[in-house]
Amino acid sequence: MNQLTRSLLPEIAAAGVVAVGPRADFPVRVLQFGEGNFLRAFIDWMIDRMNEAGVFNGSVMMVQPLPQGMGDVLNAQEGLYTLILRGMVDGVPREEPRVITSVRGCLRPDRDWARILEVAAGPELRFVFSNTTEAGIEYVPEPYTPGVAQKTYPAKLTAILDHRFRSGGRGVVVIPCELIDHNGATLRECMLRYAADWNLPEAFADWLRTECVFVNTLVDRIVAGYPRAEAESFCRRFGYQDQLLDCGEWFHLLVIEGPKELAAELPFDRIGLNVVWTDCQKPYRERKVRFLNGGHTSSVPAAYLAGFDLVDRMVADPVFGAYLRRVLFEEVFPTVDLPEAEKRAFAESIVERFLNPFANHQLISIALNSISKWKVRVLPSLLDYVRLRGELPRCLTFSLAALLAFYHAEEGADGSWSGQRPAGAYPVRDDPEKIRIIAEAWKQLAADQDYVRLVRTLLAREDFWGQDLNQIPGLTAAVAADLAAIERDGVTAVVRKLIA
Repeated sequence: MNQLTRSLLPEIAAAGVVAVGPRADFPVRVLQFGEGNFLRAFIDWMIDRMNEAGVFNGSVMMVQPLPQGMGDVLNAQEGLYTLILRGMVDGVPREEPRVITSVRGCLRPDRDWARILEVAAGPELRFVFSNTTEAGIEYVPEPYTPGVAQKTYPAKLTAILDHRFRSGGRGVVVIPCELIDHNGATLRECMLRYAADWNLPEAFADWLRTECVFVNTLVDRIVAGYPRAEAESFCRRFGYQDQLLDCGEWFHLLVIEGPKELAAELPFDRIGLNVVWTDCQKPYRERKVRFLNGGHTSSVPAAYLAGFDLVDRMVADPVFGAYLRRVLFEEVFPTVDLPEAEKRAFAESIVERFLNPFANHQLISIALNSISKWKVRVLPSLLDYVRLRGELPRCLTFSLAALLAFYHAEEGADGSWSGQRPAGAYPVRDDPEKIRIIAEAWKQLAADQDYVRLVRTLLAREDFWGQDLNQIPGLTAAVAADLAAIERDGVTAVVRKLIA
C-alpha cells in the first residue's frame, strides 16, 4: 500500500475521501508552532477549508517545538494527513474523511533554525498560530544566542520576530491557541521581557507593540487524535498508508478577542465556520474551560486509575458518569456567572459530546500535562465554590487527590516516567521536574505513611498551582484523607461514596 503523498491526490477522491488538490504553489502565510493532533484538526482544517473556497490561498509551515514529535513523518507525507470528522449531526451519524493539503511541511528548531528564520522573514508571512499546552506560554529567563534556537516558545518567537524585524518585514498577527486566560497578551508580555533581557533595540519592542497584533482566543473541539484501533481498516478503505490519521468531532468554535477588521484577512465567516470575533471573550472562555475542560481534568485521572481508557466509556459508567454530572451540575455550575438556562444547556451539551461513540477520545491523551491543566481548568471553580458556599466542593477536592495518585510514578532508564494501575503501567507525561518532586514526596510517604505531610508539601508548591493551596481552609486535610482512601480502598470505591 502506497504512503500518502501528493502524487496520490488525484486518485483519493474515488475512495470517498475529500481531497481538494495540491496547494504546494500557495505561499507560506502561516507559521505554526505545534504539529500535534489538535491544531491539525482545527486550524489547519480551517485553512484547508478556506483554500478550498478560494478565500485564503496560503499554506502553513509547522514548527515542531520539541525534538520528539511527528515532523519527520509529516515531511515524509509531504505535509499531508487525513482528518476524519465524525459524530452525530441533527441526530444522524455523519463521517467525513478529508486529506488536509494546507500544510507545506514541518521544521525542527534544533536542526532547522536557519530555515525557520528564513520562513519567518518571508514577505507573504502574516499569521503565527500556536498550541504548546497551558505550560507553553511562560517566561523562563534564558540567554540569547544568535544562530541557536531558544528553549521556551515565547523566547523562540522573540528571536524569530526580531529576525523578521531586522529583515524589514511587516508586523504579524499572533493567534495563540493555548488554553490560558489572556493568552495573546501574556505571550506578548513574555516576549517584551525577553527583548529587554537581551538588550534588543527599543525599536523592535515598539514594533511588537504597534505593528504586531496579539489576540486572545478560546478554542473548542474535541480531538481524539490517531485512531490506533481503527487505523489499519481506515487505510485499507482509503487505499493508502497514513501514519498521521487524526479524528475529531464535528463541533468547533474559535473565539477571537481582537480587531474585527482582521476578519477580512481571515475570512472564516465567509465559508460558515463557527468563528466569533468579539471585544471580550471572557464569558465564552469561562463557560468552556470550566465545564468542558474542567469536566475532563477533574475526571480523567481517577477514571483512568479505575481502568477506563475512553471518555465515552467513562461517562456511560453509572459510577463515573454520575461523578461527572455532580462535578458539572452541582460544583462547577454555581461558579459560572451566566443565565441558568444557558449554563444548563451548555452543561448538557458537554455530557452529550463526551458520550459521542465515534470520538475514541483516550483518557491518557487528556492526562498530558495535567498539573498545569488542573491549575487552569479546575482550581478557579474550586476557589469560587469556596467563596460562594463557604465549604469545599467534594468532587473537585477529590480530583486533586486523584491527580496526585495518578502522578505516583517511577523514572525509567530512558528518563521517561510511568505509573501503575491494575491494568499495568502507564506513561506520566509532564514537566519532568514536577513529576520528580511528586515522586520524591511519594518515596517519603513509604517511610512515614504521613499523607498529610505529603499533601502539605505538594500543595505548598506555588510553582505548580500559582499559590499555596494549604491556605484554603480544610483543603489539605480533605485531600490527604481522599488520597489515603484511594490507596486503601481503590479509586472506584471512593468515587462511589462521593456520589452516594
